[in-house]
Amino acid sequence: MSKRINYIISELKDQYLTKDNLRPWIIGFSGGKDSTALLQLVWLALEQIPKELRKREIHVICNDTLVENPVIKEYVNNVLGKIEQTAVQRDMPISVEKTVPRLEDTFWVNVVGRGYPVPNNTFRWCTDKMKIKPTSRYIVEEVDKNGEAIILVGTRRSESVNRSNTIKKHEIRGKRLTKHPNQVNTFVYSPIKELELEEIWYIINTISSPWGANNSELFQIYADASADDYECPTMVSDDKHQSCGQSRFGCWTCTVVKEDKSLTAQVENGKEWLKPLLDLRRSMFEERNVSDNRETTRRNGQKAVTADGHNQGNYTIEYRSKLLKQILETQRYIQQFDSNIELIKNSELIAIQVIWRRDLAMPNKDYKEITTYKTVSQIYNEVYNKELDMKVLDEKIQKEIDLLKSVCDDESHDFSLIQELLELQKQKALLNRKRGLKDEMEQVIEKYLKKETA
Repeated sequence: MSKRINYIISELKDQYLTKDNLRPWIIGFSGGKDSTALLQLVWLALEQIPKELRKREIHVICNDTLVENPVIKEYVNNVLGKIEQTAVQRDMPISVEKTVPRLEDTFWVNVVGRGYPVPNNTFRWCTDKMKIKPTSRYIVEEVDKNGEAIILVGTRRSESVNRSNTIKKHEIRGKRLTKHPNQVNTFVYSPIKELELEEIWYIINTISSPWGANNSELFQIYADASADDYECPTMVSDDKHQSCGQSRFGCWTCTVVKEDKSLTAQVENGKEWLKPLLDLRRSMFEERNVSDNRETTRRNGQKAVTADGHNQGNYTIEYRSKLLKQILETQRYIQQFDSNIELIKNSELIAIQVIWRRDLAMPNKDYKEITTYKTVSQIYNEVYNKELDMKVLDEKIQKEIDLLKSVCDDESHDFSLIQELLELQKQKALLNRKRGLKDEMEQVIEKYLKKETA
């Protein structure tokens, strides 16, 4: 096993020193077992290279979806800090970067704000918005600066049949690097693709962390998160080497799977304070397709009712209000155990209120009569017993609506058109995103022109 690992380290050294215009290496680091093992081997390879030859930059990037498992998030943040600090102390060409989704793309702005139904296998909007886009933006920036970039990934054939097929599909016989399937001038390097699970844990458990982390913490996290279908730990070599289950960590809000086995196992293994997260996730999963929670139209105004009368549009304002209260109540409970945990950010709360207020003002939307609507600040104040005030924001929006109505007939197409264009512009400004504004405004105008000529 050590020969196999030494071979990978030797290959990494050789590839690092290859004369290829010093294309930077980008390592996607999740803090899990595979990315940890990969980064350890890269670090060990770099230590064996003379300082004067360490010219290629290595970027360790970690994507935070903002709805990560709190236990994993705390661990990863601590490890990233150690990596960054140790790299500086030892004069290693390694930097640490964290990517997050834009405000417009966060889970809660889309679910609670816009009323997107939580993801499932047929409408899995979260992966692109929260993971792919933030990382892709970073890669594009690096490619723009350097012309090309190489991404090191910790994928392995033995993880699954699908993963093995994906590696086989893109690899080029006799070549270490393959072209990235989506990113221009970007290459992919998979140094540990042939390693087995036991070999990954051998690296983590028998080789000291080069940046001074305690790898036993990572092992314990996997041990706590191992469900009944995986024995953990099991002995695979000697009394110093242990292997752990194949637990996967991701967003605690994930409703694509029926059950979050890792989070469930953590609760069952002593972290009872995480149970409210499980309860909230289960509630979102079970209430996703409840007709009363959904509108009769989608956000673009398209009718969304099945033949048997089941609503399939976006979430109603009432349900979004209920869900926000559940989130804040869960956050308040969790903060009793760790005051630093923030399930939903203040910037998201502001964005949600703006979206709600403008949704209710849209004359061409098929929203039900609102009987239980409360503002974001009212819900927040109820849960936290505070006096958060968003009146100024609401009053400003209402003044704009009243002014517009005063110069248009209440039922006129002019009012509807201008209000929808204003909604587009304001939301783009709030979310600091002007991309696509021109095209979307043209689509709205074209839609109203068709109505006028119909």
